[in-house]
Amino acid sequence: MDASMNANAGIGGSGGNGIMVPQTNDTAGTAGVDDPKQDLNKVINSIQKTLGLIHQLYLTVSSFNAGSQLPLLQRLNSLITELDNMAKLSDKCNIQIPMEVFNLIDDGKNPDEFTRDVINSCIAKNQITKGKTDTFKSLRKHLLDELEQAFPDEVESYREIRAASAAETKRLAQAQSSLPNGDVKVKPEF
Repeated sequence: MDASMNANAGIGGSGGNGIMVPQTNDTAGTAGVDDPKQDLNKVINSIQKTLGLIHQLYLTVSSFNAGSQLPLLQRLNSLITELDNMAKLSDKCNIQIPMEVFNLIDDGKNPDEFTRDVINSCIAKNQITKGKTDTFKSLRKHLLDELEQAFPDEVESYREIRAASAAETKRLAQAQSSLPNGDVKVKPEF
């Protein structure tokens, strides 16, 4: 083997003698903290590579003869190496999938049904909560009207205290949202 073949053998691909040297995705050499999205992309790429290896293995097995023994073993080794690499990469990914999604898939249903049901449930709960909030606002207004008829001075004092408290809360909120250069963060309205 000459130097160029040795270089190829070290990085994966053909070793020059027809032997496939499996490529490994070495992630130990990367410095810094990996981005979760990047980790997920590495796992996805590993899955695609594994599927390609399984397809190659299928082709080798389906046309098996005595001469294809070595390529079969090499492809099996490549598959084992890639599965090991996939397992290592997947340890870095923290993806939590609800069991209901797997149950839907097992039942032959579309997992998007789960998402739709969750969104519909959230909308229903949001409407219930909004109704309760509106009811309490109405009750508060009604109580203040009744109290104002019975105790006008105390209600006026209460409203002054509430206004001062609201102004202080607004001032604190603005102070917390100011930037170091003095600008204020603006909440975009959609």
